[in-house]
Amino acid sequence: MLEEEYNPRRRLPRHLRPAPKREAPFAFELRDATERDIPDMLEIYNHYVLNSTVTFDEDALTLKEMRKKFADVAALGYPWLVAESPGKTILGYAYVAPWKSKAAYRFTVENSIYLGPASTGKGLGTALMTELLPRAKAAGVKEIIAVIADKGAEGSLKLHERFGFKEIGHMGKVGHKFGRWLGTYLLQKSLK
Repeated sequence: MLEEEYNPRRRLPRHLRPAPKREAPFAFELRDATERDIPDMLEIYNHYVLNSTVTFDEDALTLKEMRKKFADVAALGYPWLVAESPGKTILGYAYVAPWKSKAAYRFTVENSIYLGPASTGKGLGTALMTELLPRAKAAGVKEIIAVIADKGAEGSLKLHERFGFKEIGHMGKVGHKFGRWLGTYLLQKSLK
């Protein structure tokens, strides 16, 4: 046997042990997204593309594709927000984009919220949604649709329900990713 098995390692009494280092509080600031945020937002989004079913995209977006999406939303005057840490790291983002391209849908949008993997479960989604809804209303939006995967997105479903989104439908087996069939829940909120 080894010596340490005979003599267990001694520990200092509690009052003599150094205090454990406290984890810095989770802090962030919400602000309008800018073009310089696009690479960070792309990294967050592509994490979900490659590792989850919360998005039905199967191929990582390119920087060019994300820049186009950002420019399209900005051209319509819709909000696109980021949450930034005190150290200037983008922790998550939220935006609204047209629900459909037909003109009659012009007052209806779909919302999207994506959080960095280390930023989930800390109230960031709630903060982004709290800011996103009034900004969408100010931009002339009347109805917001949320399309949420029926497997793997339970947190998103609960978040939307807390903000008054109502389930308006469930489509089963409309997507196929990672070798399995997936459905989506449709939720809606009026901003009147």
